[in-house]
Amino acid sequence: MELREISTFLQVAQLKSFSKAANQLGYSQAAVTIQIKQLENELGVHLFDRIGKQTTLTHHGTVFYEYASAVIRDIARAKDAVAGTSELTGRLCLGAIESVCASIFPPLLMEYHRLYPKVNVSIITDSPGALLDMMNSNAIDIVYFLDKRMYDSKWVKVLEKQEEVVFVTAPEHPYTKRGDLRLQEVITEPFILTEKNASYRFILDQYLAAHGQEIKPFLEIGNTDFIINLLRSGLGVSFLPEFTIRQDILEGRLSALPVVDFHLHIWRQIVYHKDKWVTREMAAFFKLAQDFH
Repeated sequence: MELREISTFLQVAQLKSFSKAANQLGYSQAAVTIQIKQLENELGVHLFDRIGKQTTLTHHGTVFYEYASAVIRDIARAKDAVAGTSELTGRLCLGAIESVCASIFPPLLMEYHRLYPKVNVSIITDSPGALLDMMNSNAIDIVYFLDKRMYDSKWVKVLEKQEEVVFVTAPEHPYTKRGDLRLQEVITEPFILTEKNASYRFILDQYLAAHGQEIKPFLEIGNTDFIINLLRSGLGVSFLPEFTIRQDILEGRLSALPVVDFHLHIWRQIVYHKDKWVTREMAAFFKLAQDFH
């Protein structure tokens, strides 16, 4: 039994897909199939059921998963124990929502790469719920997300910082000069919004629905940079975390609308699974992210 086969087994189990595991590991799908078959032959059991497009662990596969995870964790601990002060050269898989990826990650990861140039970093962007599910199945090391304050007994929280979400537009918009602007007026404007599964968009929609109101955006897109570029050109109004447009406001390219009857705070959070062995690469990211918060 080879460690390579155990690692491949864990990837297939976590991603529930032979093809996704192959992409993650840089193997062909045939190579992944061969490794799993060799493992099954050695163990004398069937590890996966593959019915249609569904790949799930069998009972024996579930039992083996616990032992395989422990083996990989122990090896990671052993490597860290003997590494001492040697240069970081491992891997780091981050999950982040798009607005964090667009605004916070560029300077943060530039500095991380400057300090640890041999670490291989991969990033997965998705909704908070999807990312947390991936973290719980060990497909992601760390999740950096924006949502209401969230806690789970399976997580360790490394960072929790309150952030304001604001209505924003070009500084020439007449509403930027209003001191008595109300939510009911703002939502009649042409809106550019993030997709409905974005946490702050979902909270806004829920609030409006509770008051018998809604926003009907003329454009929905998951790319925060694209939204900001349209706003800079004078097109529409949006609703974004203040940290994503802070520099634009300071430099006069955008303005936050002073809505007097609506304020929303949300929480920027970094978590990892409590059973995850914290590698030196993860620990270095945590320290840097806290410095950048």
